[in-house]
Amino acid sequence: MTRRIRKNEDGQALVEFALLAPILFLILFGIIQFGVAFKHSIALTDAVRTGARKATVSRSLGDPVGATKTAVVAAASDLDSSKLNVTVTAPPWQPGATVTVTATYPYTINILGIVVASGDLHSSTTERVEY
Repeated sequence: MTRRIRKNEDGQALVEFALLAPILFLILFGIIQFGVAFKHSIALTDAVRTGARKATVSRSLGDPVGATKTAVVAAASDLDSSKLNVTVTAPPWQPGATVTVTATYPYTINILGIVVASGDLHSSTTERVEY
């Protein structure tokens, strides 16, 4: 007759969770930070499109470049306007000429105090000045 020794497995799941939890949380925080950067990219692209549209209809204004930059900053309400860099190519502002609006915005992907990636988000749109 063999005697079976029952092993005590109480706490096994807790130990496994304690070993895997840091990795899971790092992945979760990375996904959240990437989502924030992606949201900023979409907001920047939308703001540049809005600014380009404003530029196409602003040729009769006294300062079409200033109106375009103001439109980009106003449309990028989710972004910090002090970090937003907007450039507008100054065409002759004649009907049919092309105007290009470009903007950059810095980003960082920071996971638990460690910067994993950083740089600038870029967006550019070219449209024709309307009659």
